[in-house]
Amino acid sequence: MKTKELDFAYKLRHALDQSASDLSPKTVERLASARNIALSHKKQESAVHVVAPQAAFAGRSAGSSSSPKFFAWISRAGLAIPLAALVFGLMGIYQFEQRQQIIESAAIDAEVLTDDLPISAYLDNGFGAFLAKGED
Repeated sequence: MKTKELDFAYKLRHALDQSASDLSPKTVERLASARNIALSHKKQESAVHVVAPQAAFAGRSAGSSSSPKFFAWISRAGLAIPLAALVFGLMGIYQFEQRQQIIESAAIDAEVLTDDLPISAYLDNGFGAFLAKGED
């Protein structure tokens, strides 16, 4: 707040405090009663006012009582659906990688079986390097 606004607020508070001491006891009692009634109404409103999340569908507001009950599961499945999609996605990736590994292994086996290599090549330590070079 600016300085002028603060000065005005202090002066107003001081004036209200002085005039409050000049009120009659009957007026003070009525003001206290009105304050208690207002506070009790505020407490009742805050106790009754509960916000529940609801899904809004096309053509219907979120708070309408005519919203379809069979769509209520959608709001409860907010975490389950993405989690299930993640699990199925990971399973698909695993299956794909397994299939690729089998295809690569079969290709190496086919090359080895169709190539005319001497038996000593299979016993050679450099044969692993030959297979690795064939994959590139």
